[in-house]
Parts: sequence; C-alpha cells; structure tokens
Amino acid sequence: MISETAVRTIKGYTKEENIHLQEPMSQHTTFRVGGPADCLIEICDKEELKKICKFLGMTGIPFFVMGNGSNLLVSDQGYRGVILKIQTGMNEIRVEGTRLIAQAGATMAQAARAAMEHGLTGLEFASGIPGTVGGGVVMNAGAYDGDMSQVVKNVEVLSPEGEFWNLDNETMEFGYRTSSIKGQAYVVTEVEFALAEGNPAQIKAVMDGLAAKRREKQPLEFPSAGSTFKRPEGHFAGKLIMDAGLRGFSVGGAQVSEKHCGFLINTQPGTTTAGDIMTLIRHVQNIVKDTFDVTLEPEVIFLGDF
Repeated sequence: MISETAVRTIKGYTKEENIHLQEPMSQHTTFRVGGPADCLIEICDKEELKKICKFLGMTGIPFFVMGNGSNLLVSDQGYRGVILKIQTGMNEIRVEGTRLIAQAGATMAQAARAAMEHGLTGLEFASGIPGTVGGGVVMNAGAYDGDMSQVVKNVEVLSPEGEFWNLDNETMEFGYRTSSIKGQAYVVTEVEFALAEGNPAQIKAVMDGLAAKRREKQPLEFPSAGSTFKRPEGHFAGKLIMDAGLRGFSVGGAQVSEKHCGFLINTQPGTTTAGDIMTLIRHVQNIVKDTFDVTLEPEVIFLGDF
C-alpha cells in the first residue's frame, strides 16, 4: 500500500481529483479486467510528470507508466505501486508544414485523423490502432504494412535522470514491435512525425478502407488487447492457433476469437478474470509449441503477479 505521507506529497504536484486510490484497473484497460492499483494518477503535463517520477524514484515506490491500456493485462490482485496514466491530460497535436507533433497521450487514431485533416499522408496505417502515440512509439506499433519506424523523426523522452532528451529515428533502433527504449526507464512525452503532402479525400478513402477490413476480420465487438501474440518468423500467429484446433477455445470468459484466432477476447466483461486470460494465453502457447514447435511471444504486457 502507498503511504498517506506519500499521497500527501503527490498532492503537492497535481490536482487532488487526478489521484485515485485503490483504482480498479479493469476501468483502464481494453481487456476490461484487472484488480486495483494502490494509486493511479492522471498526468496533466510533462513538468508534473517529471516531478512525480523524481519523487517516486527517490522514495523507491514502484510505478508504471501507461497510456490507453490497450496492450496491458493487469492481474486480478492489481498493482502494488503507482500507475501514471498519460492520456487526456497530454494529448495535444499540432501541425507545422509536413511535421505533425503529438503529445504522448494522444491516440494513434487522433494523430492519423489530424494528419488527414491537414492533407498529410503517412499515418493512415495508425487510424485503427487503439493505443496512444507514446505506447505506439515504444513498441513500434504497426498495421497493414505500416509502422512507426517509417514516419517517426524525433521522440522526446523523460530520462531516468529527470531530463528531457530528444532521440532521433536512428537512436530509437526500431525493430518488430520493439525499440531501444522498450523495457527501459524512459517515458515518452512527445513524438514528431515526418509526413508528406497528400490529398485529404484520398487519405480518408484509404483510412475508410482499412477500417472496413478491420470490421470484417477482427472481433471489434469484444474487449481485447488486439493481436495477442507477435508474428513468429515465417508464420502467422492466428493461422498457427487456428491450425492447432484452438478456434473458439475458452477458459471462463476468455476465448480464442472465432473471427480471428490471433485475438484473445473477453466474452463476459465483469465476470472474466485476468487469470482466465493468462491461463488461455499459456494454453495457446503450449499447444502451438507442442504442435508446430513454434514459440508464440505475447505482445501484451503483464503487470502484477500471475
């Protein structure tokens, strides 16, 4: 549990209404599961973020930085520490010529929409990705043959030393669903995209086409974290899972989607547990490994004790 003294100190850095004690993480993740975090703080700006991170670091209080919770599975026991949520308080987007600068809390969809409205092409692939720009750049999010590495010019981060650094595309060392700062104690605060001039109507047509594909092929009507597993080299995770006979397999309310086997979905929000989902993830991994000798690596981040 976080101490009353620590909470009082944090209140000196942010508005009291932004501090939530024993906050159910099921309300902050797209899986719609997860127990309570000791404390969840909605971050308003990067200076506030800097002060709170410095305090938590000095006191040794565990903390985790999250965006939209679209790639996160929090255990049923919750999180013993502080969750820093970067979303609506840091979601400004501005356009300067062919440069689009988005704060980390802006969603990928918001950034793609802003680009389209300003006649800028390059972010169409991001229009259906539910995560934030900050989370997207950390994991090099992508879809439909596009990813962040293709359009990111600079990334502003808060370093573990409490300084704001600018990292260029090369320094980010983007790879498949990874970057140089993934798993490191850097917090993304702003991302600059280098885009190109385009026709708004044509850009919108592409985005509408991608949206239609998603509705047709993905189980968007159920809570999920999108594609649960990374694409194994030389394979497609969804096809491996389907060919292993796991289409529709369920554990409690957690199910391998019948529409797209690469998605594990929550069919019973409010009843399904994080434990159900984790058990299903491990079962799928085991069966695919036994059947095809292929290891499925989760894209999902696990938080708490499982």
